[in-house]
Amino acid sequence: MQKWLANFGWGVLGGLVGGLALVLLWGNGQLSWLQAPANNSAAIDNTTTTTNNSTGGTVNDTSVEDVVAKVSPAVASITYTNQVTGFFGGTYEQTGSGTGFIIRNNGLIVTNRHVASADAKYTVTTSSGKTYDATVVARDAFNDLAVLKISASNLPVATLGDSSKLRVGQQVVAIGNALGQYQNTVTTGIISGIGRAITAGGGSGGSEQIDNVIQTDAAINPGNSGGPLVNLAGEVIGINTAIDIQGQSIGFAIPINDVKSSIEAVAAGGKISRPMLGIRYMTITPELAAANHMSVDKGAIVTRGANASEFAVTPGGPADKAGIKENDIITVLDGKTIDESVTIPSVLKLHKPGDVIKVKLLRGGKTMEVSVTLGEMK
Repeated sequence: MQKWLANFGWGVLGGLVGGLALVLLWGNGQLSWLQAPANNSAAIDNTTTTTNNSTGGTVNDTSVEDVVAKVSPAVASITYTNQVTGFFGGTYEQTGSGTGFIIRNNGLIVTNRHVASADAKYTVTTSSGKTYDATVVARDAFNDLAVLKISASNLPVATLGDSSKLRVGQQVVAIGNALGQYQNTVTTGIISGIGRAITAGGGSGGSEQIDNVIQTDAAINPGNSGGPLVNLAGEVIGINTAIDIQGQSIGFAIPINDVKSSIEAVAAGGKISRPMLGIRYMTITPELAAANHMSVDKGAIVTRGANASEFAVTPGGPADKAGIKENDIITVLDGKTIDESVTIPSVLKLHKPGDVIKVKLLRGGKTMEVSVTLGEMK
């Protein structure tokens, strides 16, 4: 796919932070994070009302109005402001926005990592119109998840659902800060696909592979990043994260089950600990292999980003210490063949920092195997 990121933060599979610009990758689509500059403007989506099901069955004639009344009070708008160095020296103020939803009545708020990736000042506006300063308490690079905290109490809380029960065709509702200025905009649609693997890119040229995402045709826009995708039982079953800007109503959300353990760990006062391999890579597809005359049509090629600072292999990182180099093609990770369905993040999710895993790779047409001691994402 051709895609772009805004404020992408992926912890060194990865280890990079992007900006607000377009980057083209291999393929046919163009994916964008749903984050919006705070001063953007455009027409608002129409809110629709219907009656349907949440997990394939009837939910007591629950309507979209009922879902909105239940969930919308727990949805908040997030804005950030930070100082950015310009091309010719000096600094300027950059602003942006996203969405979050409250998971604890003491002010814990879930959003996307790419909404809260920068060293910036964050402000949260609740549905009641109250505004709070916010701090970032955790980031989960594997799942584009961040948790913010505001000083408040007795807040309305969103109910988390079970994304393992989702079915293609079931109706969903998206709520978010569309275009950075239309707070708690409501749109409806269906689940168009389950278990998609996407590569979002952009910002400063970085890219991130996200696995097992939900595809939906519920209209979502820049500014919706981090907002809830909700079933008709009024339960959050996904976190809106990206759209295909070359398509029509093709959006993607992270399944809530993929981040529940991270959310619970932070809510319990702990932290999110994720293993780090320390490479940049691109998953090889048959199309990519044919276009670049590769000797294999699956695996992951270790490649640098668009900027000089976006190393293919993180200096001093786990992969570097194991001898992995730029342009190596990783074919097997921890005994699992790497392809479009079995990706590097999906394998690493099964491990913790300190684990030693075997990596098979191709270098100059020769097969090699190395052992890597996984580090910890910061």
